[in-house]
Amino acid sequence: HAMGSKVGEVLLYYCYCEVKDPEKLCAWQKALCQHLHLTGKIRVASEGINGTVGGSKVATSLYIEVMLSQPLFKNILCREDFKSSAGGAHCFPDLRVGVFKEIVPMGIDPKIVSYKETGIHLSPQEFHREVEQYLSQVSQGQSDTILLDCRNFYESKIGQFQGCLAPDIRKFSYFPSYIDENLELFKDKRVLMYCTGGIRCERGSAYLRSKAVCREVYQLKGGIHKYLEEFPDGFYRGKLFVFDDRYAICSNEDIISACRYCGALWDQYKLCSSQHCRQLVLTCPSCCNKGLTACCPVCQEKGLKVTSRASGQTLKEECECTRRRPRVPIERVSQRRLDTEK
Repeated sequence: HAMGSKVGEVLLYYCYCEVKDPEKLCAWQKALCQHLHLTGKIRVASEGINGTVGGSKVATSLYIEVMLSQPLFKNILCREDFKSSAGGAHCFPDLRVGVFKEIVPMGIDPKIVSYKETGIHLSPQEFHREVEQYLSQVSQGQSDTILLDCRNFYESKIGQFQGCLAPDIRKFSYFPSYIDENLELFKDKRVLMYCTGGIRCERGSAYLRSKAVCREVYQLKGGIHKYLEEFPDGFYRGKLFVFDDRYAICSNEDIISACRYCGALWDQYKLCSSQHCRQLVLTCPSCCNKGLTACCPVCQEKGLKVTSRASGQTLKEECECTRRRPRVPIERVSQRRLDTEK
């Protein structure tokens, strides 16, 4: 049908608000998306809604209209809250709408750390100025600020703000432990936080604020997504990782990451070739051609043996990469930095 075939877009949005009947909202969302032939992922909870959907331009703009007129989101959700990028229904395998405890999985009860206790939101322009100031302070060997990436290591690996602290964590649910283990680092600091679309910062900043060690906590409103619309050649370098079949969207030609095997500049992810391994791997075309298509030697070996297991079994397999990775890294505060603070 015509609706699915046109070049379309992918929308990303969230809305924190009180949802009395999440099941009902979930059913309505499912029907709405099916009606518009949208695919994607939508999380509904008593604390709000978080979604990313793909379809034709006609479908996505209708979706926005309907969302804006939904009484639940009245005066909370606005047009600017929808981030869009080129894509379509083909960017997702299917449509998944579900009810969860949190609309972004931080693993902490929303009643304990609420989005209502969030940090100070900065527009892309304000954030840009802050980063500029921070970078010039750093070049003079002094800064009371930390530029914190709230995403996972495989996201920040292919794109990040210059001079940021990017935690080596595998999922957002490890973020609170990361803060706990590295509290000293944040003591009396001004923290500038950012993530893809802004949602992880809402709860992440609330969590950091609950620790009462920082001087101030700021976050980038609309995330990297909105920042890149205003500053495609700003302080964010590399690609923006997205959680769909595209893996990344591009705003400048910078490549900041390397092939896992030969070290050549490369930032296009593929899934590890070994069955059941869900790790992403950076392997350049020439290494791919040599058959180097797995995320690590263990998986590379396994791939050659070709598992003779009954199909249809989904196994959560760990491999060398995951086993070797400390769940929560402890940052070493560099000596030079301590000297400048004295």
